[in-house]
Amino acid sequence: MDDPELIEGKQFASFERYDDFVSTQSALLAVDLSSEPSRQENGTEVELMRKLTMILGEYQEQSYLLDPYLENLVVPVAECLRAHARTRTSDPAAKSSIPRLGRLAELLYNYINFFPHEIADVTIAIEFMRLPDGPSAEPSQWTLRYVVLLWLSLVCRIPFDLDQFDEDGQIGGTASALESTAMEYLGNAGLEREGAAILLSRYYMRKDTKQRFKTFLQWSISVIRSNDVLQSLGVLQVLCEFVKSGAPEDTQSAARALMEMSETISDSEALMANTLIRKYRTKLLSRIGLRLVPPRPRIPRVQLRTLNDGSNQDSSENHGNDDGDEIDVPEELEVILDVLFKAVQDRDTVVRWSAAKGIGRLSERLSSDFAGQVMENILHFFSIHTVAGATVYDMPSIAEATWHGACLASAEMARRALVPPTLLPNLLDWLSKALYFDIRKGAHSIGSNVRDAAAYVIWALARSQDRSGFSPHASKLAENLVAVSLFDRDVSIRRAASAAFQEHVGRMGLFAHGIDVLRKTDFYSVSIRRNAFLTAAPQVAEHEEYRPALLDHLLSITLRHWDVVMRQLGAKSLRLICEINLDKLGPSCMQRLARLLSSVDVATIHGAVAALTEIAHAYNQFSYSGDGTRREIFILINRIPESLVLAPRNEQILSAVCSLVAASITREEVELKNSSSVPNWEKFVDQGLHHRNEDVREAGAAALAAVSSLTDYLPPDTIRALVDALDNGLDDYTTDERGDVGSWIRIACIQGLISIIETLFVVSINLPNFATILPAHRYHHIVGRVLRQGVERLDNVRQIAGESFTRILRLSLPSVDDADCWRVRGEHLARELFLPDSRENGTNWNNGEWLFPKAVRLLEISEYRKPILAGLVLSVSTRTNSTQRPASSSLAAYVRELPVSSDRNGYSQASLARDLIEHAMKHMTSNNVVVPVLQTFNMLLEGDAIARLPESGTGAACMESLISIATKNVSRLKNVQRVHEAMKIVVNLFTFPSVAKTCLSKITDFLVHPYPRIRSGTAEYLYLVLQSRELGWEPDDKVEELLLETGWSSTDAEEVKEAAQALVKELASNMEG
Repeated sequence: MDDPELIEGKQFASFERYDDFVSTQSALLAVDLSSEPSRQENGTEVELMRKLTMILGEYQEQSYLLDPYLENLVVPVAECLRAHARTRTSDPAAKSSIPRLGRLAELLYNYINFFPHEIADVTIAIEFMRLPDGPSAEPSQWTLRYVVLLWLSLVCRIPFDLDQFDEDGQIGGTASALESTAMEYLGNAGLEREGAAILLSRYYMRKDTKQRFKTFLQWSISVIRSNDVLQSLGVLQVLCEFVKSGAPEDTQSAARALMEMSETISDSEALMANTLIRKYRTKLLSRIGLRLVPPRPRIPRVQLRTLNDGSNQDSSENHGNDDGDEIDVPEELEVILDVLFKAVQDRDTVVRWSAAKGIGRLSERLSSDFAGQVMENILHFFSIHTVAGATVYDMPSIAEATWHGACLASAEMARRALVPPTLLPNLLDWLSKALYFDIRKGAHSIGSNVRDAAAYVIWALARSQDRSGFSPHASKLAENLVAVSLFDRDVSIRRAASAAFQEHVGRMGLFAHGIDVLRKTDFYSVSIRRNAFLTAAPQVAEHEEYRPALLDHLLSITLRHWDVVMRQLGAKSLRLICEINLDKLGPSCMQRLARLLSSVDVATIHGAVAALTEIAHAYNQFSYSGDGTRREIFILINRIPESLVLAPRNEQILSAVCSLVAASITREEVELKNSSSVPNWEKFVDQGLHHRNEDVREAGAAALAAVSSLTDYLPPDTIRALVDALDNGLDDYTTDERGDVGSWIRIACIQGLISIIETLFVVSINLPNFATILPAHRYHHIVGRVLRQGVERLDNVRQIAGESFTRILRLSLPSVDDADCWRVRGEHLARELFLPDSRENGTNWNNGEWLFPKAVRLLEISEYRKPILAGLVLSVSTRTNSTQRPASSSLAAYVRELPVSSDRNGYSQASLARDLIEHAMKHMTSNNVVVPVLQTFNMLLEGDAIARLPESGTGAACMESLISIATKNVSRLKNVQRVHEAMKIVVNLFTFPSVAKTCLSKITDFLVHPYPRIRSGTAEYLYLVLQSRELGWEPDDKVEELLLETGWSSTDAEEVKEAAQALVKELASNMEG
């Protein structure tokens, strides 16, 4: 079976899978609808149904290819259902398989428009639907009910008399049964209601049942008055279909009753609270109006373009007034229009859209004067919530519905060429405001639907207005459309504005550089916001006709937008446009941005600061002579209140100000120090460097870097102090609820140290005191510390450290005497491990499986050995399996290959043990150091990596020191993990004869420890070691009994102490025996 993903987008020439489809459908229809399927049969049938649905889905876009085969496809399915319905209605004892019948109905659902219908089907379908225990009574069989109801509605369209199916003495019985069947489902909540409504509407259109409509109308009014929402929805759907497709005279005769029903609905709060009720009421009134006013021909006013000698000329003449004879407007029409005008301001879009279409269709049948009055009323909606002198940003959020409805109605009028030339300027004025309708509401904004509808109106105007009347407004409209298509936040609005621009270019040809601008703002160019702002906008701004409008939009709208991303993109776009002519555009934009800094809106200030930063970068990038303009920008910081910049929640402002300092500060301002034009700039930068937010810290660091770049040189003492500070930062292991936050410090310090080293090496030829600034021993100390971070537990820290170390490996030696003193120790080994060839960049340090087998070999480099070992210890002790497992296995494998001791500088197991013990002894009060060291020793002992070490002379001394570290003040230690690891050290070493006696005397301390958890853990671990290790002697049953039978967690201290002493005594006896 073909994968549907593989055939997506494929174009077919014919129904290629016809044979496959027919065979699959035949297999599905061959089942017995009266018997329940087994589990296996049900699974097979479900798979067959899925296959049929998938094949039909392939041809959804080319359904016309199925037309020649429809009869062969539909008839077997319909016959199958018809046969089963005939069986059920003729044999009361017959049964139905609900799952199988449901699948049949689902298949018919795809064919319903082509369903074969015959007169004889009426009785069968009605009786099948009315079976008391039939399948249609099952709640889950909504597809079956819907299909049969639509089947009946198709049969109702055949011109035959229903009385011929009546039984003797029951005249009208068939018609009544058909009506009652549909009425039964008219109050349902599912699709059955829609099927019943279609059936009833066609039923009442028939000549032989038309007289029943009055009764239905009276019943409908009673349903409306009962406030039954679902039943009322069904009634309205029936009436909408009836008025739409029925005879006009039938609607006209029932108009009074229908209008009364509408009034009843409007008086009911329960019904008017339902969106669908309001929608169908609006639709019903619109269709009543269309039936009351006859259609009338209209002569279009549109004057089409022709291409004649390269110029655009009007190809049609003004045909004058198209009114002809005046028509009598029914009284009901004014009521209907009044309701539609209210509905076009409804809170729900579907109601507004329905009302807008109704207004447009009705206006099309009215005289030009009357249609002009309708258009005037629509334009009045725009001014309802508008205050003189206010902008669209100052309006209440409730105005969204009114403006959206007004735009939709205007579009419907424009599509039908119903906008009088006298009202066109007023309409375009409102549309220019609607294109920018964007009101902040909480954490989001509203108005995208208004902007989209406004673009739709403009698109429609291009298809209905003549060029001569539109020409005076073309320039302003083109500017607005281009600005919205480039700078709107929503992609749908940008595309809509681009489509409207394209329509005007193609139909009217009034927009300046239309084709060229359209090429730059086409559907794909504006689809990606960043591309629209940073690529398309500067290209369009090359045309001077559009440049002022784009700049004005950025300065007055985008830089004041509530979305920070929009403000940032707007600032970048402003810079790119200004760079077209920086001498002219830069100063004028600076003046307008300076005025924005006085705003009370934080978003506006942030946008202005971001834009000033970008303009300062532009002046800096193009190397304009003098720092005068940048200094002017820098001085503008004084306009921002200090309290606003330093406010706790204004990190965006602080970050933007730090960035502005970095972009605009000049050497003169730095040298003035306290006399600077902006005396508090240092305070802003300092606050940024200490801020909790990472983006603010980076902005502060950038500002400090910019200031440093303006300084001729840094004294050697300052550089050394800076290196010392960064070196100390590598020891920051601060943790809080967010985790190891100190890792941020360590990463920054690594990057800072490597940057300083690279800079010093590059400029070393100009530094006669290079050896004083960065002594060789200090340099190697830093390299070792970076390598330590490169083998620690956090993946991201290892990655940064690894990248930094490989940068050092590639770094050329400084241009000084004795340059080899700064060569990386063990350089050949390091290059072999991490830079074996040009294809591997050596930056896979975050992958433990790749790193640690290589990293342990760095222990061969004596100068870096201790810091590397300290880092490995932390990785061995981590709880992260992806780090702990490869680190432990790699270190254990490496240690096994080491000699027990070595006479020279070579590394040995004894040397490693001494280094670990020394590291622990330096930090005896730090559990973060001692615990990992103990865990590392336990890992090596349990893995038999140092099995030979305790039996050697130097090794035994090391083990004695280890026992001393592990058991020192153990009874007073509060850290359970440290006590537990110390206990495991003592128990593991107890198996070595050289230190067994020492360990035995210490085991008592753990067996009588104040913590019950330690006591029970010691007994359990000791039992496991005695059972699994080769001791050279056998513990007797008494030892096992004491370990297993004693209640080590007991609160009776004396009992536990006696048991511990007895156990130690018994173990000593076994060892001697």
